[in-house]
Amino acid sequence: MAVIKKSTVWICYLLGLLALPQFFDSVLAISIFNQMAIAIVFALSYNMLLGQGGMLSFGHAVYFGLGGFLAVHTLVMIEFETLYFSIIWIPIVGGFIGLLAALFIGTFSTHKAGTVFAMISLGIGELLAASSLIFVSFFGGEAGISGDRTFGPPFFGIEWFQNLEIYYLAVAWVFIATLFMYLFTLTPAGKMANAVRDNPERAEFIGYSARRVRYITFCAAGFFAGIAGGLFALNYEFITEENLNAATSGRVLLSAYIGGLGYFIGPIIGAVVLTLMNSLLSNYSDLWMLYLGIMFLLTVLFLPRGFAGFIMMHQAAWAHGKIKCLIVPYLLTGFPSLIFVIASVGLIELSHTDEAEFSYLGLNFDSTTAIDFILISIAILGALFCIRKSLPQLRAAWESANEITEDLEKEGRS
Repeated sequence: MAVIKKSTVWICYLLGLLALPQFFDSVLAISIFNQMAIAIVFALSYNMLLGQGGMLSFGHAVYFGLGGFLAVHTLVMIEFETLYFSIIWIPIVGGFIGLLAALFIGTFSTHKAGTVFAMISLGIGELLAASSLIFVSFFGGEAGISGDRTFGPPFFGIEWFQNLEIYYLAVAWVFIATLFMYLFTLTPAGKMANAVRDNPERAEFIGYSARRVRYITFCAAGFFAGIAGGLFALNYEFITEENLNAATSGRVLLSAYIGGLGYFIGPIIGAVVLTLMNSLLSNYSDLWMLYLGIMFLLTVLFLPRGFAGFIMMHQAAWAHGKIKCLIVPYLLTGFPSLIFVIASVGLIELSHTDEAEFSYLGLNFDSTTAIDFILISIAILGALFCIRKSLPQLRAAWESANEITEDLEKEGRS
């Protein structure tokens, strides 16, 4: 039964990826879906490091970027007919260079975890980012390098002119990569990675080498990060130093943490959220990075296990049919919370704008007078008051649902 349920989940996952363009078929939507596909593989590979292996990396973009650079060089060789190669295998080319880099770097970086590993990863990341501006013949300097995916041999008549064609190719690789990363969690190496993360001394005591387990996990993460870099090269047909630097490493850390480290689905959620913020919110506001930082701060303070952790907190109540006890309290708290967020964003945008007349959600505000600032501030304070009043009811409902769940579990054990 469990195998059937898991198979159903994977089939639904694949069908959902394939069906997305049927509901959103605009050029912008396809572009965003391609970005999501790349971000999902990249974030899942980072989760292998930090979520499973407990290795905080500030340089994971190295393997992503190197995979992308070699993938673009492969496109260039195909273009000049020095290599006859179908572009459907470009992601695996990026994966292999990511693996080779991880095999070398992991020999000296995985001896320790924690702060030592984090500082080594940061140093390696900055070293490669600086080298990309020095070794122009391979990295292309500040301009980067570019290729053309359309020069490769057609695949069953597909010549890869359209982004939609690349999306379906990306779906295939995303599904394969996601499946193999999940299967890795079920292997002895994957399970021991969790043990080394939680208690390396005990893992050593029972006969496992913590360093070897970290090394295996590190290499696997580098391989899948390289696949993400190959997908990036196929989608954009160029790559620059930016794909190697600390900013890219920071974004994947945000994706994994916001989604929920330690949960396999967490980085997928985080990658989707961050991509939407980057692609959509940035079109409407210059302050989207500020909102991203605020969201990350709130996640650390109130949802330390991320969005996936928050969802999984309701698993037991859902299984015992007690989730309905939380619906009304959630609505009573959620609605004023939504008003608070909307009003807060409006106040920030009104303070930031240089125009006298500011339009927000169909309403026109005057940034030169104080009355609109006062009205929005009153809405914020009113929403906070309602949230504070509704929290005791939400807390009581949450405790009640958990108590019922605990009683049911005790009865089941007896």
